[in-house]
Amino acid sequence: MGEMLKIGITCYPSLGGSGVVATELGKLLAEKGHEVHFITHSVPFRLGTFQKNIFYHEVEVSDYYVFRYPPYDLSLASKMAQVARMRGLDILHVHYAVPHAICAYLAKQMLGDSLKIVTTLHGTDITVLAQDETLKDMIRFGINNSDAVTAVSKDLIAETKELLEITRHIDLTYNFVDKRVYYPRNCSDLRAGIAAPHEKILMHISNFRPVKRVSDVVDIFAKVSERLPTRLVLVGEGPDLPKIQSKIQQLGLEDRVTFLGKQDDVAQVISIADLMLLPSEKESFGLVALEAMACGVPTVGSQAGGIPELVTHGETGFLAPIGDTDQMADYAYRLLSDPQLAARISANCLDRARTEFCNDLIMSEYEQIYYRVLGRPAPARVSKDVCV
Repeated sequence: MGEMLKIGITCYPSLGGSGVVATELGKLLAEKGHEVHFITHSVPFRLGTFQKNIFYHEVEVSDYYVFRYPPYDLSLASKMAQVARMRGLDILHVHYAVPHAICAYLAKQMLGDSLKIVTTLHGTDITVLAQDETLKDMIRFGINNSDAVTAVSKDLIAETKELLEITRHIDLTYNFVDKRVYYPRNCSDLRAGIAAPHEKILMHISNFRPVKRVSDVVDIFAKVSERLPTRLVLVGEGPDLPKIQSKIQQLGLEDRVTFLGKQDDVAQVISIADLMLLPSEKESFGLVALEAMACGVPTVGSQAGGIPELVTHGETGFLAPIGDTDQMADYAYRLLSDPQLAARISANCLDRARTEFCNDLIMSEYEQIYYRVLGRPAPARVSKDVCV
């Protein structure tokens, strides 16, 4: 067992895959005995109530009249340095290069080289922000001045290196699910309130941004519902929601679609589904597909970004080219109309989630990175055997 570390974590604390993963990782590290300090502008939504070894430090932004806009980045860097000095932090683990890695770099400059920076790339900082020429140099600077950089898929690593001309090593650390939380639940009461016993439930969970192609979700559902008795459950909120509601009404499907809004207990909601739809245009990983997989629910989605690394075509779901709703609808129909195929793929989903994307395994990979940048002896790496 290596010595316990003091780790600062900064992420976007609101809804979103990066905030979820950062918060869940912090909780797992605290369980292991590490001291974890969340340094964010509000309490991460998955943090919950008081837990041993977890501390929260709020970044307060001063609204001085000399600043046209409140300087959040400077306030964050100052808070990082303050917490690191007061609590003797070993590591700042930041999620997103901009602004978090830049702020961590400033904090390190204030304190000295003993404070190490680990930056995790989740996608938006590369797929969206790095397209902006004015931000490109800053993102590259944040990545190159981190002591270690991780990314959540091979596809994201390749895109980062190509787009930003990065030559340094980037560690692959997939996202994970906590197997104690994500497993098939018996939610017969919840399901009965949405669908009849003979009806199949298709589900989509997202932030309803254009990149998620929720309009494709409706098209797939419309095509499948012509051939099978089905219901569509939409979870989440976002800018495209009014447009989607309008499209559902135009197709005359409103009595077959249930909007659940934002949900905290995602594992329970997913467990009522027979199929997850993820036809995204871009998806650096696709955490929703992993959460579904851990609940035994297969995904039909697009061959976008990191999704093919997560969903094994023909084994734990099916993938088609972006926008090919006919092919996705065909795959969905095959899965929903063949009980033997559905049972086999569901079993494959559970096995793959518990082994390849197990919380113990991925947390151990992060631990190895922490000890490596600190130049300290690391605990033994967790093997896949403990995950089953």
